[in-house]
Amino acid sequence: QVQLVESGGGLVQPGGSLRLSCAASGSIFSINAMGWYRQAPGKQRELVAVVTRGLRTNYAESVKGRFTISRDNAKNTVYLQMNSLKPEDTAVYYCKFNELWGQGTLVTVSS
Repeated sequence: QVQLVESGGGLVQPGGSLRLSCAASGSIFSINAMGWYRQAPGKQRELVAVVTRGLRTNYAESVKGRFTISRDNAKNTVYLQMNSLKPEDTAVYYCKFNELWGQGTLVTVSS
């Protein structure tokens, strides 16, 4: 059974950077959208960024200009480069390939 494996979360100071990765453990036929979502404590899960197979991207307004999503189709991997991190970016980040979800990785932005 295919699983999504995330990595790259952790603790970072405000203004810092992190890079998240999410790879499929097995082969997936025809992945269309690859996306990142996040869920902060007490809040609903929200879209952070998504990239289609044709490399069209869409970002939440709160992360535009700071986060960059990219994908490597040959490796079935999606990345999220996060710069200028703010405390309000603290959340569990989940990747999603079509309708398949990762287990989540915690990002904490704190001094």
